[in-house]
Amino acid sequence: TFQHLYMLQLGAEPMHSLKMFYTASSEVTNFPEFVIVGMVDDFQIDYYDSNTKRVEPRQDWMNKVTDDDADFWEWLTERAVVAQHVFKVNLDNLKRRFNQTGGVHIVQVMYGCEWDDETGDVNGYDQYGYDGEDFIVLDTKTMTWVAAQQQAVFIKQEWNKDKAELEDLKNYYTKECPDWLKKYVNYGRSSLMRTMSLLQKTPSSRVTCHATGFYPNRAMMFWRKDGEELHEDVDNGEILPNHDGSFQISADLQLPSDDWGKYDCVFQLSGVKEDIVTKLDKREIKTNYAGNNQGGADNHTGGKHMRAGSDGSETRGEISDPKQKIKQDRNKNNLRP
Repeated sequence: TFQHLYMLQLGAEPMHSLKMFYTASSEVTNFPEFVIVGMVDDFQIDYYDSNTKRVEPRQDWMNKVTDDDADFWEWLTERAVVAQHVFKVNLDNLKRRFNQTGGVHIVQVMYGCEWDDETGDVNGYDQYGYDGEDFIVLDTKTMTWVAAQQQAVFIKQEWNKDKAELEDLKNYYTKECPDWLKKYVNYGRSSLMRTMSLLQKTPSSRVTCHATGFYPNRAMMFWRKDGEELHEDVDNGEILPNHDGSFQISADLQLPSDDWGKYDCVFQLSGVKEDIVTKLDKREIKTNYAGNNQGGADNHTGGKHMRAGSDGSETRGEISDPKQKIKQDRNKNNLRP
């Protein structure tokens, strides 16, 4: 079916991303002058602004970073405070370059990387914007800066002369950033509890295989009979978000016979080699229909809980700040005329 093909396609996309967004603004009502937002696979992992002056995690599992470095969040806050001062200088210099004085003005930076957890391929990006328009962009293939506006030409020329800085950036986007992305993805895999359950409303209704609490949102679920994947009498649902940043998915099976022992449900999660297989067993089904005596008290605890194994365990080692590429002493971050 179309839904089945959709799930296959989704499960075959192993790309992960780490994106950092920096925004510095002037005279914007009810908005902090400086904001940092970190994103992994399109949901927020941390946040900083000039009002709170503190980096805070936005996912509970991000607190596992303190297993490697108890002072990580304090250290990251110090770096964010430095970046705040740097970007204030950036904004002031850009206003002078554009012959501007007062009014609303905004500098934005987006940088990060992508990592394919099957092929190992990595890709980086680093781009600056000013007042809603592209300003200057790093071509990470050639490691050269490209001006998007006339006012950025001089800055492009100066930054492209700094070969040492470009070499640092190349190392960041090919090694440091992907290493951090892998670490964050593994924090999510190892920290979020995955639960698989078999559900049924009535004895004649479909049996639902349901998995929840998994991360990332690249997964596949299907029913099998005698080890062969089923295409008929199966309704595959979409991956849906949970409130805590994890995800859920379900697949319904209309049983054509009472030969339950031939069926099982398979859950596959990107980055985890071993499939999670749940045999279709009446004793494992959670239901609330009257007269049920299939599972007794176990109907409320029949879900199977699984944590990622060796493929999902967090890496341990020296922590380095993923945002440290922004340093006060780097000319490119001062946007000097």
